Amino acid sequence: MQEYAIVATRPGGSDVLERRAISTPRPGAGEVLVRHAAIGLNFLDIYHRSGLYPWAVPADLVPGSEAAGVIEAVGDGVTGLTVGDRVAYTHPLGAYASVRVIAADRLLRLPEGVSAEVAAGVLLKGLTAHYLIHDSYKVAKGDTVLVHAAAGGVGLLLGQWLTAKGVRAIGTAGGPDKAALARAHGYDAVIDYRAADFVAQVADLTGGEGVQAVYDSVGAETWRGSLDCLRPHGSFVNFGQSSGPITGFTFSDLARKSLHATRPTLFHFIADPADLQRRGAALFAALEDGTLRSDVRTRFPLHDAAKAHDALESRATTGTTILIP
Repeated sequence: MQEYAIVATRPGGSDVLERRAISTPRPGAGEVLVRHAAIGLNFLDIYHRSGLYPWAVPADLVPGSEAAGVIEAVGDGVTGLTVGDRVAYTHPLGAYASVRVIAADRLLRLPEGVSAEVAAGVLLKGLTAHYLIHDSYKVAKGDTVLVHAAAGGVGLLLGQWLTAKGVRAIGTAGGPDKAALARAHGYDAVIDYRAADFVAQVADLTGGEGVQAVYDSVGAETWRGSLDCLRPHGSFVNFGQSSGPITGFTFSDLARKSLHATRPTLFHFIADPADLQRRGAALFAALEDGTLRSDVRTRFPLHDAAKAHDALESRATTGTTILIP
């Protein structure tokens, strides 16, 4: 079987993605060879492909930051993992390939109750959801928070996890179908931002008090409204920019209500292998005990990665989308 990867030949639109034959890599010391069964699709892939996030290579970047599969070879010095183990990972770049070599300490072994497809579609999003509500703004029972893109991959996980913690979750989504999907995943209320002013709706839903935190992955279109939704001393957590980067923000925007703001990135929260294992264990436990469910809603062949990017950028997808080599 000819191994292959999807490469972005240069920064740009989805048309820069092309299939490229590769040779089977060999793991070095501390590494393993993983054959991918499924690869996650995320806005992070688009940020990389487009050049919004600077490239470390001049050309032929391999996007993709999460996948799951089976170990086919183990390098010297690797302990705790063996050929045939089912594993998953989230790691910057390199996942859009049929096989890859990766450091063993970046891998999580999959429990029996978590399939490769679920793991590939949930790991980056699930670990993101974990650090957002446990670290960026640590929620407490009785809090009320706002989540933008509530029908997206991270949004659907946040709705369920927040509800399980006794937090009132208000979401925003585009259109009645997406709003209904979000409500089915734990949200107390979902605002269709195409049909209503979400700032006014949040004020109505909270009796004018506002929310303790806003989790905002939309960016340019929502950030000012997000600040308006916060109560005094509230926290603005911006973890994405699906509508474009935030511009015009100044510290004085926080002053009128003594607000807090943070722009976290997942890989800073899992850089330590011990933190990765701890967060991964919490995510898998939540999936196995039913606290979280993550249904793969859309599948694309890996060679159709450009079509998958177009669907994601146009906000035509909901929930989890994966690529199959």
